[in-house]
Parts: sequence; structure tokens; C-alpha cells
Amino acid sequence: MIQPRLRLRQAVETQWNPTNPPQVLCLSNGHGEDEVGSRLAVALVQLGIPVQALPIVGEGTAYQRQGIPLLPIAQVMPSGGFIYQDWRQLWRDLRAGLLGLTGRQLALVRRAAAQRNLVLAVGDIVPLLMAWWSGIPYAFVGTAKSDYYWRDERGPYRRPWIPFGQPISDYLPWERWLMAHRRCLGSFLRDELTATALQKRGLRAFYLGNPMMDGLEPRGTLPLDPHRPALLLLPGSRPPEAYRNWALMMQVVERLPKELQVYAALSPNLERDPLQAWIPSQRSDVLLVWGDFGACAQRATVVLAMAGTATEQCVGLGKPVVTLPGEGPQFTPRFAEAQTRLLGSAVHLTSVEQAPAVVGRILERLAADPNYAAELQAHGRRRMGSPGAARRIAAQLRDWLKPSGPVLEPFEPDTL
Repeated sequence: MIQPRLRLRQAVETQWNPTNPPQVLCLSNGHGEDEVGSRLAVALVQLGIPVQALPIVGEGTAYQRQGIPLLPIAQVMPSGGFIYQDWRQLWRDLRAGLLGLTGRQLALVRRAAAQRNLVLAVGDIVPLLMAWWSGIPYAFVGTAKSDYYWRDERGPYRRPWIPFGQPISDYLPWERWLMAHRRCLGSFLRDELTATALQKRGLRAFYLGNPMMDGLEPRGTLPLDPHRPALLLLPGSRPPEAYRNWALMMQVVERLPKELQVYAALSPNLERDPLQAWIPSQRSDVLLVWGDFGACAQRATVVLAMAGTATEQCVGLGKPVVTLPGEGPQFTPRFAEAQTRLLGSAVHLTSVEQAPAVVGRILERLAADPNYAAELQAHGRRRMGSPGAARRIAAQLRDWLKPSGPVLEPFEPDTL
């Protein structure tokens, strides 16, 4: 674990005052971000710190499922938060009232911050900017960006330098400015590679693990033969895109041997009938599973995916993944290619026509090479971290919120 070189005075243990605990407002902007935010919120509540949440682009189902109260404003945007993948989605959001919603949210954040001690921003620059706008101390959990998009431990994939001699960072200068602001207590990054690079730029950057890997314990068992390999399908979470992805996946499944068990981990947003309509008649045994992603991910031998967060979690668990580019708005060819850089050699981007052969080669290697599974697990831990990050981040936030917690000295990063 990284020990950041920070200009912070260490917190001193004091008697916690349960009658007047600090208050936290959690901001997040997407389905996966809401999941991460809800886990952090639960971890804070378990430490005696009340949390209220504002989901910026959705209804906050993840928070509601965990019993985290929401600020009274929510509106689902057509893009679901994926405007950075397809700018046509931005136009749809604008027509649906994005500007008005954003204005109301900014006003609400400023009012709510007057009764809060900290804003916790989860996601990308949108919640980070809102946290800065709040006018009170804030912390940032970055889920969207990683230096793995540009390089790995061996060096850069592409052009290694930008002007003025600074190495490339996936975080842009204005994002780094917000992360270096005197009211930003610190930023928790999704991997050690990114955190180390930001520390070298003088930012208060931490790597305490990735909260995406929390909460993946199985809640039950699946009706699958434990002695036979199994293919997990991840079509994504948002209709109608997920149905289009499913139709492509069924073209692959149709050409796979019957000996390979096939099952799917499905979002509550998806209905059974449109999925069953595409299942090939010779593969009527495809198992559809709602509600226990942990069991599905843990059981997989290999994964066929057209998803974001779920794919990352499977790689973190040491599973080999085959991906197919779709039409979007989320899983576009551009997104799929970027995901292979983020997740590395565990992900195999291919076409519908080539996917059955790729799945076959992976299964053959798993059967023939006893070291391959261990290599995948080590790779997954390096890219995605170990479970327990939400608890570790919440403990650090608690220490910052204590009356005798760290004092930020006047601080200006050397280079942004």
C-alpha cells in the first residue's frame, strides 16, 4: 500500500462523540459510481458517520438498497451518464432538461453543504466540480480514470511525453487543480500506478484499493455442474443497448460446444422475455440469473462481456474476459478498445465471428497450463486491488473528520 508524501499532520486518536458526529454528503454520477458510493456510505455509517447521497444522473437505486437517504432531487437522463462515449447522448440529455437539472443540483449541493462537514465526490470531474462548488472540505474517489489507459508498469503504450517534459496523466490539468485545492483533503485513486504518478506531481493522492472489488461474496449457489467449465455472459445493464448486446452474444453462444455451461448475470433493468427470444433453440439451457452477481462472477471459468464495471470486477477476480464491441451508448468500439488498455492482457477484444475460437483457446490454456489461473489472479489484483477498500477509505475519512484530525498546511503543487 502506498504511503503518500503528504503535507498533513497525522490525526490523534480522541474520544468519538456519538451525539454530534460529522455529516457527509456523497455525490456520484452513474450506475457503477452509485454502487461504489453506496459501499463507501455504508462503511462510513458503520463508523458512526451519517451520510446523505445525491445521485447526479439516476434514481440512486444502489443507495436506496443500502438504506442511505437521498437528497430530494432525482431525474433519469437518457444517456445514463455515458455522454463522454457519444456526444449525441449529450444532445438527448439537454433536450430532457439536463441544464435545468444541473442548476437545481448545484443549488441543492450548496444548501446541503451548509449543514455538512465533508462532501465525498465519487466518479469523475462532474461530482468533483460540484464538491468544489459546495464551499466546504471535500474528498474525491476517482473511478473513471487511470494511467493504465496510457501505460503500464513497463512503460507507455504510445507517445511517452507531452510538452514541458511532464509524463502523460489521464487526469487533465483542471481536474488536477480541483484535486490540489486547499479544501480537497485527498483523492483516492483506482490503482497504484495512477496514485504514484499523481503523488510525483505533488498531489495528495492515495491508493487504498478499489471499492469496486468490495461486496462480491456469493450470497447463494448456482445450479451448475462444478466439474464442467462455465461461460458467464455480461450484456450490460441498460436497455435497449443490453438487448442488442445480448443478440450479438447469442450468435457466439450458438457456435459453442454443448459441454460448456452458459449462464448470465443480469441487471434488474432487464426483462426475461426479450432475452429468451434470442436464445438459440439448441442452447435452451442458458441460465438467466438476477440478483447475485458475486456468485456469478466467482463461478465463471471464462467471461463474455459487453459491460463496464462488471467486466472490471471479473478481471479483478482473475477471470479471463472476451469482449465484443457494440453500438453504444456505453459499449462502443472506442470504449471496448480503451477497456483492453485499462485491464490489460486478461481482456481479449474480438469479433462475433472470432469469439468462439478465442473462448476455445482460453479454455484449452486453462486446462493445459497450471500457472495460467494464478497469473490471471495476480494480474487482477494488480489492476483492481483487493477487497476492503471501502472500509479503508472510510477509516481515513473518519480520521480527517475528527476534531483533532489533520491540519492542511498552505500547499501548492509543484506542477499541474
